[in-house]
Amino acid sequence: MEADLSGFNIDAPRWDQSTFLGRVKHFFNITDPRTVFASEQELDWAKVMVEKSRMGLVPPGTQVEQLLYAKKLYDSAFHPDTGEKMNVIGRMSFQVPGGMIITGFMLQFYRTMPAVIFWQWVNQSFNALVNYTNRNAASPTSVRQMAVSYLTATSTAVATAVGMNMWTKRAPPLVGRWVPFAAVAAANCVNIPMMRQQELIQGICVKDKDQNDLGCSQRAAAVGITQVVISRITMAAPGMIILPVIMEQLERLRLMKKVRVLHAPLQVLLCGCFLLFMVPVACGLFPQECKLPVSYLEPELQDTIKAKYGEDVLFAYFNKGL
Repeated sequence: MEADLSGFNIDAPRWDQSTFLGRVKHFFNITDPRTVFASEQELDWAKVMVEKSRMGLVPPGTQVEQLLYAKKLYDSAFHPDTGEKMNVIGRMSFQVPGGMIITGFMLQFYRTMPAVIFWQWVNQSFNALVNYTNRNAASPTSVRQMAVSYLTATSTAVATAVGMNMWTKRAPPLVGRWVPFAAVAAANCVNIPMMRQQELIQGICVKDKDQNDLGCSQRAAAVGITQVVISRITMAAPGMIILPVIMEQLERLRLMKKVRVLHAPLQVLLCGCFLLFMVPVACGLFPQECKLPVSYLEPELQDTIKAKYGEDVLFAYFNKGL
């Protein structure tokens, strides 16, 4: 018996996006690292199915489960603003496999200066690509701006890590293990705003509930970018704060002292366990589509909205990016 898809809305969230738990379930679904291994043919099929469903042209015999799976692949691999396929490394579904390797090695090789510099550079290169891939695509970013933001963030991370390494030489060993997190947090505060500076300069496009353009707002951009910075630091925090404590205890065991070669792989594996849960939790801290009172926007934009719509539009909406 065929499923009745006449009233099926493929863009309707499966879980309530106004609640934290609903958003976490949503991001558990679309940041599933298994989607990284989906073939190009599968992704193209998913895009066709989603577009056909939007037009009400679902092929006969299609099941709801097929459409839900197509939407999962589509959301994991295609940009929400442009509909273009995102590069694999920049997708949020690649955060677990990519992040676990980089974070694990940052936490393992924190003692020598060359290793600190190298892994901070690798991490910021990865972050820059992720930030660019998940930006609000309505605000174009030039190659020069990307280069400046990349160099600034990398310099900040390296300077923080090197400076704190020198400062903590006489501190307990555990304090030294937390240096990579301090560097990552500092760099995130620079990397994301710099990579998305065009939004802060020109403003981010805001719309009403019916998706009518209202204009561009710098205040909305500042809110969205701040939320992304908080989410990214939250994503990294448990693994980079708790894991050093765990490793500090494990390395005292006789077995771990004998097989030091296992330290790095173990840290990578444990980082993956933390990220598997923290990526969706951090992404779900704030709604993907931000909602701001029109009264919070710039006075001139408020006047423009009131002149066009009167008092009917009370809230503005925009995609904050990830």
